[in-house]
Amino acid sequence: MFASATAGIMVTMLVALIAAVRGPTVFDRILAVNMFGTKTVLLIAVSGFLMGRPEWLDLALVYVLMNFIGTFAVFKFVRFGHLGHDNEEAS
Repeated sequence: MFASATAGIMVTMLVALIAAVRGPTVFDRILAVNMFGTKTVLLIAVSGFLMGRPEWLDLALVYVLMNFIGTFAVFKFVRFGHLGHDNEEAS
């Protein structure tokens, strides 16, 4: 049962990669890469369960946080062209 779940996750990861390459806009591509990251977390969690390694869930949680923060950082960079404030604009 979990082997079929792993196969299903791999198929959806392939679909996410195709969407990342073919996306009509940069935002669609960013969301497809974010979906690929989410599916990677699911794959880590299912693999950890199958192999009897519960500590892999900690790795999956760290990857979730990096994926979440990284996606918003890329969105901000694409939208504004920088990630922080310039000193000249603040004054």
